[in-house]
Amino acid sequence: MFIQTEQTPNPSTLKFLPGRVVMETGTLDFAGPDTATTSPLAKRLFAVEGVERVFFGNDFVTVTKSAERDWQILKPSILGGIMEHFTSGEPIVSGGEAATDGSAVSGEDDDEIVSQIKELLDTRVRPAVAQDGGDIIFQDFREGVVYLHMQGSCSRCPSSTATLKMGIENLLKHYVPEVVEVRAAQ
Repeated sequence: MFIQTEQTPNPSTLKFLPGRVVMETGTLDFAGPDTATTSPLAKRLFAVEGVERVFFGNDFVTVTKSAERDWQILKPSILGGIMEHFTSGEPIVSGGEAATDGSAVSGEDDDEIVSQIKELLDTRVRPAVAQDGGDIIFQDFREGVVYLHMQGSCSRCPSSTATLKMGIENLLKHYVPEVVEVRAAQ
């Protein structure tokens, strides 16, 4: 098994591509070892000292390390953990943990503006963010402000504010004049 790695805009995060499907649908974000109880792979990765966050996308695993740890020391253990997991035949998730369907699929009660925002996020923003090992989820639209939740490598990324303000905000303002600002959801 050959696992590729890619750097992300977040220097504390690496994207690991195992060459196979990780999540059939949706994404999963594990903010710490205590949140990984239903995922054998996430538990295995959190066992590596210095791993702070684990995120699963369709065909990748994003791992965030603590600031004081070095990738040259961590990377072999993480690669080994991913390889060990896929050769073990264990599921990515066991039990009842459901993937977050990060897609901004329009709900029946969405108004036209919210539907437009969600469609732009799904078609233009989420694919680009996934390339960087993350995901972005629509939370709300109130009084001209779009609230988005950043996951994976985008979470705590130094450039995430610039991505929100310069990239996503400009895109949404261009296509949806009712949008006046984009903010990270708390």
